[in-house]
Amino acid sequence: MKKWFIAGIGAAGLLISSAAMARVDIGVSIGIPGVIYPAPVYVAPQPVYVAPPPPVYYHPAPVYRPRYVRPAPVYYYGGRHWDRHGHKHWKRHGHRHHRHDD
Repeated sequence: MKKWFIAGIGAAGLLISSAAMARVDIGVSIGIPGVIYPAPVYVAPQPVYVAPPPPVYYHPAPVYRPRYVRPAPVYYYGGRHWDRHGHKHWKRHGHRHHRHDD
């Protein structure tokens, strides 16, 4: 019995609340504008950027070294002038080289 009583009160509450919403209201009002605040101002800070220093290029130091000087060619004119004036002392190796009465 108690269940039927609670179910009946719940159904009556649903019917009453739907009828209560069906009404007409008439109102007269003098509108005063509300306080309007401006939008907050936010200024982003400038990004921090530090430019790298420009590259510096140096010429390499000159290398000093002695130059190669090629000797001039030597030309020998004539016969066997370096060979003891034409004597054939080379045939007598080890036997009195400087004897001139061959």
